[in-house]
Amino acid sequence: MRQRRWLELIKDYDLEIHYHPGKANVVADALSEKKLLATFEAEPTLEQEIRKHQKTDEKIQKIREQIKGTVWYKNRICVPDVDSIKKLILSEAHDTAYSIHPGSTKMYHDLKERFWWYGMKRAVAEYVAVCDTCQRVKAEHQRPAGLLQPLKIPEWKWEEISMNFIVGLPRTQKGYNSIWVVVDRLTKVAHFIPVNTTYSGARLAELYISRIHITPDRWSTERTNQILEDMLRAVFVRYGTGWDKSLPYAEFSYNNSYQASLKKSPFEALYGRRCRTPLFWNQKGEKQVFEPDLIRDAKQQIKMVRENLRVAQSRQKSYADVRRRDLTFKVDDFVYLKVSPMRGIRRFNMKGKLAPRYIGPFKIVERKGKVAYKLELPSNCLCLRVPEEQAPLEGLDVQVDLTYTEHPVKILGTSERVTRNWRVKMCKVQWKHHTEDEPTWEREEELRATYPDLFANHL
Repeated sequence: MRQRRWLELIKDYDLEIHYHPGKANVVADALSEKKLLATFEAEPTLEQEIRKHQKTDEKIQKIREQIKGTVWYKNRICVPDVDSIKKLILSEAHDTAYSIHPGSTKMYHDLKERFWWYGMKRAVAEYVAVCDTCQRVKAEHQRPAGLLQPLKIPEWKWEEISMNFIVGLPRTQKGYNSIWVVVDRLTKVAHFIPVNTTYSGARLAELYISRIHITPDRWSTERTNQILEDMLRAVFVRYGTGWDKSLPYAEFSYNNSYQASLKKSPFEALYGRRCRTPLFWNQKGEKQVFEPDLIRDAKQQIKMVRENLRVAQSRQKSYADVRRRDLTFKVDDFVYLKVSPMRGIRRFNMKGKLAPRYIGPFKIVERKGKVAYKLELPSNCLCLRVPEEQAPLEGLDVQVDLTYTEHPVKILGTSERVTRNWRVKMCKVQWKHHTEDEPTWEREEELRATYPDLFANHL
């Protein structure tokens, strides 16, 4: 039936039918074997289109000419990740005479107006933290380092004493201008001895034995001058007499006054009873005390005093540690040493206000206590060698070329200073780690003793 319908359809047309082999009929094979095909054409991306048309935009071309090929980020130059370039920028913003070692916050705010790179704030902070000059001269604006370490409480009276001097007082008629303060660390009993600043150590030892009659097992330092100074001020304002005449009364008042740490007066802690004053002179009566009872009462008193001192020390430590921070170091670490300007230490002709706050760095060779360290000091700092001195220390990221020891290079000139009684020969010295604009004048005799080879080449 299908063929019949095809014949009825074809007879309406004038056709000539020709035979073609199947292998030659390519068109018929293509139509009979249809496949899903698609034509893809590559088109430029959005970024490429923007770049293409930026070249024809007049305004953008003007911007390209203004930046001169430099990449900017919000009016700031984008610094590439190259250490040498970053180090140069940091050095110019910190070490030159136009910046003079600003802090990390100031330095960052100055740089961010002009430059930008990833981690710039951290890089600035790290650069300032390891700056040798900043470590030497900058003041510390954080809590003091090292927790409070109370001294061990003595076992008995006058076993350990503390001592100090009050100097700079007006000279009295007897020639005294200072007060030697000696305090028993257990009972807090104090003796105030008028002295002169010219007294030698032997003279002070004689005064100690003659006034106190006891040789201590150990010496320590403690500040008790403020109370005595306030007493002397009050006496001077009220009576206007010489301060040396008021010392016995000040000593009696101090020793007979209530001490919060002892919960009694120092006199009572030492002798077992308070000393009567004219206000309580009418209290009469005698108490017969036998030797066993006296010894037992004395031991009981000392036990009570030591317990009260232990409680007071614990309370003082808890209060002090709130305002301090724990900081420890290890052996072989390098640290700076803080030196008080009151010592009058002279470093390269700088003294007092202009002297560095810290010197170093020095290597830690031994840990002497929880907050005390022994440092490897150079020969010109042996006067500071106090192994058990507790002092706040600053950590340091040591650079390879850092050094503290200085050596003279040559003598630039000589002069002679004439005083009333003698002549002092001076030498103008150029130092190894200082520029030619930083020579110092030193005594010739000191230079000859320390650096004898320096004069061998000097004509």
